[in-house]
Order: sequence, then C-alpha cells, then structure tokens
Amino acid sequence: MAKEIRVFAPASIGNVACGFDVIGISIVGPGDEVVVRPTRKKGVHIVSITGVEGLPMEAEKNTAGLAALKLLEHLGEKRGVEMEIHKRMPIGSGLGSSAASAVAGAYSVNALLGFPLSTKELLPFAGTGEALASGAIHLDNIAPSLLGGMTLVRSNKEFDVVHIPTPTDLYATVVHPNIKLLTKDSRAVIPLRIPLKSAIAQWGNVGGLIAGMMLSDWGLIGRSLQDVVIEPHRARFIPGFYEVKGAAMYAGALGASISGAGPSVFALTKGEETAKKAAAAMQKIFGEKGIMSEAYVSPISSDIRVKVI
Repeated sequence: MAKEIRVFAPASIGNVACGFDVIGISIVGPGDEVVVRPTRKKGVHIVSITGVEGLPMEAEKNTAGLAALKLLEHLGEKRGVEMEIHKRMPIGSGLGSSAASAVAGAYSVNALLGFPLSTKELLPFAGTGEALASGAIHLDNIAPSLLGGMTLVRSNKEFDVVHIPTPTDLYATVVHPNIKLLTKDSRAVIPLRIPLKSAIAQWGNVGGLIAGMMLSDWGLIGRSLQDVVIEPHRARFIPGFYEVKGAAMYAGALGASISGAGPSVFALTKGEETAKKAAAAMQKIFGEKGIMSEAYVSPISSDIRVKVI
C-alpha cells in the first residue's frame, strides 16, 4: 500500500440544458483535491478541510468521507485512512462541488489500495457520498467528474452511464456570478408535473443533442441546447440571466443555459476563441449589474477526469 495518495477531481456542468439530471460535462480548472494515507485505525478519519468553512469532519456526514467509507466497507478492509480535503471550487456554484468531493474520496481510497475496482465500478460509492448533499443519488455530475468528458446517465438506480463522444473542437464556457443560491431553493421551483407537449420537446432535444455530438453536427447541437422544462423556473434566481444568455449567443455560442442548479451559467462553442469571447460577453453583463464573476474556458475531453496527481 502506498504511503500517500493525492487525487484531483474536476468540476462539471450538470444538466447541459435539456438533460436534467442525466447529462454532464467535466471541465478544466475548478475541482476538489483529496489526500489519503493508511492508518491502522479502521474507518475514515478526516484530519483537515481547507478552502471552505463549515463542512463536517465526521466521515459519515461528509461527501468525500462517506464515499471512501462505503468503499472500504464494500472491500472488507480492516485498515483505515486519514483524509485531507482541499476545496478548489465554491460550494453551491452549480459546478458539482459535492460530486467532485465524493469522486475524489472514492477514487483516492481505490488508488491507495492498488485499484481493486475499475473506475466505473466506483459510481455507486461516489453517488452515495454525493447524495448527502442532494438528498438522492444523481450521477449527472458524478459521472463526468469520474469518467471524463460528456456522459449520459441512462439510469441512476442501475448506475448505467454511457460516455458520449464529442467533436474535437467543442469548448465550454462557464461563468460563476458571486451570488448565493441554495440548491434546495433551486430544486423547490421544479414542477412535479409538466405538459406532455413540453416533455416531447425536451425528449427531442436530448436525443438531438446526443446525436449532434456523435455526428459532430454543430447545427444540431445548437438547435438541441434548449431547456423548456427547468430553465424557465430557475432563471428568476440569476439576475440578468436571459441577458447573459443572449450575450453568449451574440458572441457566437451554440447555446447557453444554467449549469446544474445554478447560479453558474454555461455556453458551448465551436473553438476556443469563440469560447473566450462568450466568457467576456457574459461577464460584462454581470458586471453591469454590479455582480463580480469568475470565468472558466475548457475543452470538452474524456481526458478531463479524476486523476492521481
């Protein structure tokens, strides 16, 4: 067994417009780092958390800690681990913060033990950890952070996840406005029932987005980046959202929407230059409203995934 393992799990864009709770994309830049060391004392023992305040030190109440603990129990491991958690991204940003922690927690322990499980086999353990924050297992952020690139969750219950190939020049722009938005508030406005007409439109967009990615059909990707179910209800929480979205489109983006539960806003573009233009245009709108923001520009690649560093 190694003396120490250090792992970084990237942030991710959840939902990707039409794919509520089923489509996600990993991105370069923000993410979470976890360090684990073996100890003779059974279980997971969190010794430090940096980057944010107020996260629980008890493993059973911490997303990274619980994911690691469940993996150790599954493997019947009598030894334990000490864990450090270093948050490299804001909580409640819509960038999969809790998912990144859970992924890093599960992956770091698996690496420390010599990789007894495949990366994909870690989905249930990371999902269980992330459920602490979301209230249920949702893999749309877990899957891309763990497996890389763009992923489709066919079934959360069965942990059935598919990697989606994407065009080589596809980029994501994410702008995180410095405003506070609680996930529970963002979830609370989601309608329990939707009109059949809206459901059909959303199904068509999900299918079109996946087909567009696999065919490298830029026009189809752009036409499919439409959320007619969730975005109209969540947009109210983000000042100037439709102006920000419009600015991204005017700058040449294929489409734009809310990342995860928000408040981050993302855009997909063809090429890095357009992605940077979209970032500047989106930040300009937030700035005009007196809101500071951070921007991230990232290629979409299966290589952007959890790794030992």
